[in-house]
Amino acid sequence: MKLHIRNELPDDVDAIARVTGAAFANAAHASHTEQFIVGALREAGQLCVSLVALEGDDLVGHVALSPVTLSSGDTGWYGLGPISVRPDRQGHGIGAALMAAAIRRLQTMGGAGCVLLGDPRYYARFGFRACPQLVLPGVPAAYFQALPLAGKTPVAEVSYHPAFEAVG
Repeated sequence: MKLHIRNELPDDVDAIARVTGAAFANAAHASHTEQFIVGALREAGQLCVSLVALEGDDLVGHVALSPVTLSSGDTGWYGLGPISVRPDRQGHGIGAALMAAAIRRLQTMGGAGCVLLGDPRYYARFGFRACPQLVLPGVPAAYFQALPLAGKTPVAEVSYHPAFEAVG
């Protein structure tokens, strides 16, 4: 079935929460609060990009982008995540399509760069890499990755929005 990626609509909110919860339910690395993070970002007005993947009328994936704060004062950097694919549709290229769409959207917005926390082997194919000059305190450097989109990569500590502490 053909995959269609579009902006989130108000009627998608519940399906996004279900897909995100299911996608991370059995993930050992997850906080199991990812669906609450998306909701808290939305409520705080910090969910600046929210894309859904549809197969027909079925919402099968979602990716979120929100601004991050850099201690250097540099602006235009975003955090990617959570990114979710319904468990029965994982491994079919949906996550890769969402990643590509999210990166294109950031480029269109004039974003300076994007950071994420995740498996270096997976995200390297999208151009993400560990950048020693960007640090997320308390996180192993190999798993905190960046994709510079414009200019030099700043030297800074990165902070995510407090919505990433949401638990319910």
